[in-house]
Amino acid sequence: MSTKATGAWPEGSMTAVAITAPGRIELTRIPIPGPRPDEVLIRPSYVGLCGTDLELLHGTAAYLRDGRASLPLVFGHEWCGQVAAVGEDVRGISVGNRVVGQTMVPCGLCRMCQRGQRAHCKQLVEVGLYGLQGAAAEYIRMPMRSLTALPEALSDVNAAFIEPAVTVVGGFDKAGCGLEDEVAVVGTGTIGLLAVQLASRMARHVDAIGIDEAGLKLAAACGARRTLRPEQARREAYSLVIEASGSSRAFLRGVELAATGGRVAVVGVANEPVSGFVPGELVLRGVDLLGIRHGLDYYDRTIQLFVDGVLDAKPLIAGVLPPGQAAHAFELLEHGRSGPPKVLLRFNEGRTS
Repeated sequence: MSTKATGAWPEGSMTAVAITAPGRIELTRIPIPGPRPDEVLIRPSYVGLCGTDLELLHGTAAYLRDGRASLPLVFGHEWCGQVAAVGEDVRGISVGNRVVGQTMVPCGLCRMCQRGQRAHCKQLVEVGLYGLQGAAAEYIRMPMRSLTALPEALSDVNAAFIEPAVTVVGGFDKAGCGLEDEVAVVGTGTIGLLAVQLASRMARHVDAIGIDEAGLKLAAACGARRTLRPEQARREAYSLVIEASGSSRAFLRGVELAATGGRVAVVGVANEPVSGFVPGELVLRGVDLLGIRHGLDYYDRTIQLFVDGVLDAKPLIAGVLPPGQAAHAFELLEHGRSGPPKVLLRFNEGRTS
């Protein structure tokens, strides 16, 4: 099959930011991905860093432990950019379009995909995590089916937050959040603060629960009715609990906070055993426990929430750095923040407003 591309598909090598060994980040040169008929070449504008990227840097990520990923690795799964070239079979996407890329790229053919459960695809690969190059580079190549066009009304800064936000939107939808709900959000990282923003518009009220004072202050600014430390929150007080911290202890506290007949939507990934968890509590109190694995089907809806101002990235940004300062960006992410949780790498200046 021909792989001729339109839009002057570039050749040669490009600069990328790679994790080359545990604790080591380097600027490197790698080949520009070649053209494929149904794929698109994009110049990333902004790339967000998150806790999963830190785990990759530390060498502790599950993807490295189970062999799905290996180093060196070009990271970057939260990103937006501008189309530079398209393959000859691409339709509906043109050079110059601004797009956001989906992290999960399912095969579309396996039993889970055919059942409408693409996030559980048996052949799943994830951009910047395992199977596909990440966006921390001059170019990234993506299947056209894994891109969503961005409206003019949405800035690139907000667009860089769509990937984490789709998990929040998907979680609220799966949990059936409504105007009658009293919501607790456990955790004040990016996911938790986006959840506070959304719950403040969808639910009766939302309380933020966390251990970081600066994060709790930011949660109040994002719409939380009250900000509480875990020991201050009342047991069985909330019809919906969003566990967004990724802490095993916080998971247990989240279950305790759920009222009889309530729901606990688990977004944070806790990799340690939960000591003291009594499964019978779920049965006797009729609590629904929901595992939220991304929000692959919620990109369009999430984009509109940013356009409408329900979600807003700007209060969540601790810093924006160029690729050459990627190592410092990771240090800032891990140790240097006070309140805002997100650090971005800026590869190409995009729409900022």
